[in-house]
Amino acid sequence: MPISSSKAGHSGELYDLVCVGFGPASLAIAIALHDALDKADNRKHYTPPKICFLEKQQQFAWHAGMMVPGSKMQISFIKDLATIRDPRSEFTFLNYLKNQGRLVDFTNLGTFLPSRLEFGDYMHWCARRFVNVVAYGQEVLEVGPSETGSSGKVESFVVKSKDVNSGQILSRHAKNVIIAVGGKPKIPQGIPRDPRILHSSSYCTSIPELLRDTSKPYHIGILGSGQSAAEIFHDLYRRYSNAKTTLIMRDYALRPSDDSPFVNEIFNPERIDGFYATSDEERQKSIASDRATNYGVVREELIGQIYHDMYMQKVKSRNPDDWRRIILPQREIIQVDQEAADGRLAVHIRPVQKQDHNTAEKKVLHLDALIIATGYTRNTHEKLCAPLEDLKPSHAESNGWKVNRDYSLVLDRDKVSLDTNIWLQGCNESTHGLSDSLLSVLATRSGEMVESIFGEYLNTLRGNIREKNGVRSTL
Repeated sequence: MPISSSKAGHSGELYDLVCVGFGPASLAIAIALHDALDKADNRKHYTPPKICFLEKQQQFAWHAGMMVPGSKMQISFIKDLATIRDPRSEFTFLNYLKNQGRLVDFTNLGTFLPSRLEFGDYMHWCARRFVNVVAYGQEVLEVGPSETGSSGKVESFVVKSKDVNSGQILSRHAKNVIIAVGGKPKIPQGIPRDPRILHSSSYCTSIPELLRDTSKPYHIGILGSGQSAAEIFHDLYRRYSNAKTTLIMRDYALRPSDDSPFVNEIFNPERIDGFYATSDEERQKSIASDRATNYGVVREELIGQIYHDMYMQKVKSRNPDDWRRIILPQREIIQVDQEAADGRLAVHIRPVQKQDHNTAEKKVLHLDALIIATGYTRNTHEKLCAPLEDLKPSHAESNGWKVNRDYSLVLDRDKVSLDTNIWLQGCNESTHGLSDSLLSVLATRSGEMVESIFGEYLNTLRGNIREKNGVRSTL
């Protein structure tokens, strides 16, 4: 691989780039940098940049807890980790299919939407190429400033991580740090910690252990109204043949996602420039008007399947007590008792629209498990960057970090060297649009970031190559 790394992370080492997290966003950056360098890899006339990716998990994983059987991608395979940036990259989904001997077979499917299982395997296939630059089992604790250099400015950052197996604390120094840690499960207030209460992100990995007997008449609740909630609601019906499943949601119906062509253009990479250039107020209005593309919505095909199944149970019995699938719309959970008389969870719900919340309209569900499908929060960078607070510009707001168009933090350049930066990925929806936490722009965004971080180095390399080929460089 045309990237150098020493993963041990001795205190004296200085990296060109340390990436916190090795999910799809960081993987796309590794691919983009590989592609940029690989064009010159056979010349051997340069020192490759020194890079390390730090990942808390023990291996690469992408939504392992939501590999629901039969689930499909919600975007075209063309929006993979490389194609839109460079269709000739060896890391395209089509090249993966060719490598696996399934290119013609996939073509015969006549679809742009591969299964989530296959797309996950594609990412694993890509990730295996970068094992030499990834340190797995490293939980990053903080990112802080190094001591000031001769310029009197901070010229690198210190990334502290803990080995999840040994507990050893390691420090790595880097000129540039990318924070791409993804989202944390969002749990509504009032929901207690309990092994019988799961977030949707761990559904597939945890539910088989929690409810082991697939023939028992469990009662399982799901909270949420988006794609994950609907997929889990649909899957439980097939996974547990005698269980009762109840979907609790604040909305009055499952709503279809809007993936029509013109609306889908909001995810086009070129839209980011215009979105970033608008005011905060205009951005908020835009995100609110486009929420139906991504939040609290379900693919229409899945809605149809769920409706069909619920209709058929009415055909089989007119008695609601016989129905195994129940949707409770416009409801909210107000309390969870962890020790009900029957040993299950006692989940108290009430209508969300009633001002007086009449006691008669409240209801208690006795559940063997409750699955929370209410999305994610994306603010981990705030905690990680807490030691950098003094590097904010003097006029900066006291809460939150401002991000430049190229995803770098706005820092006080009287205190921080110009070539030293922190970059954020996947937590910039408010400034870069709804596509920021999605796969849609990963290929192009990673190319932009590689140019932002390594542009001078790459331009020098490109110039040297032109001169070696007997062509006068224009750089």
